[in-house]
Amino acid sequence: MSTLFEARGISKSYLSGLDKLTVLDNVNISMQPGEMAAIVGASGSGKTTLLQILGTLAAPSAGELFFQGKPLLGKNDRAMAEFRNHSLGFIFQFHHLLPEFSALENVMMPALIAGKRKSEVVKPARDLLAKVELNHRLDHRVGELSGGEQQRTALARALIMEPALLLADEPTGNLDSRAGDLVFDLLEQLCRDRSLAVIMVTHNMALAGRMDATYTLKDGRLFS
Repeated sequence: MSTLFEARGISKSYLSGLDKLTVLDNVNISMQPGEMAAIVGASGSGKTTLLQILGTLAAPSAGELFFQGKPLLGKNDRAMAEFRNHSLGFIFQFHHLLPEFSALENVMMPALIAGKRKSEVVKPARDLLAKVELNHRLDHRVGELSGGEQQRTALARALIMEPALLLADEPTGNLDSRAGDLVFDLLEQLCRDRSLAVIMVTHNMALAGRMDATYTLKDGRLFS
């Protein structure tokens, strides 16, 4: 099976006065289609910084990213935004849903931004909400949804463009254990069904233990 996504030699440093602060030091990770990997580590160890770089939301100080064997870095802003919209899905600890819209409208939003017609995306959005067990909450606005329902809506939104790689930053961190387990169960099922690669930053070692690989970020280095 060919490698879907690869990071080679990713480093990130900041200047603080005369001092150089190294957050990431020669990090390497590769993902196959359908693989789920957890990144764990202490608070402040650089996990979110790494995820932002892997998602091309931040630039590394050194290193390279490859998607399906082709280099990613060096593309112009428009090309990078198009790549993110079509090939990556993002889920964050805070769902970032738009409160003035319904669950269905939130899920459709990335596709509408990409220029698809509403008539094209209503059914896929409904189907995704059904898969995350929210087919009875389609027309409810964000404020009418529980925390677990909001995060499941965010999961559906992250998948509407059928990405190949999903990046998740503490997606169950604000949920109670039952709601968190449900979100993860659904994520795992969708990952297997769609051959979707998932990289998840988490403090939850029980969830990390259910994934195909667990990496620990410590002193800027990534250990398997």
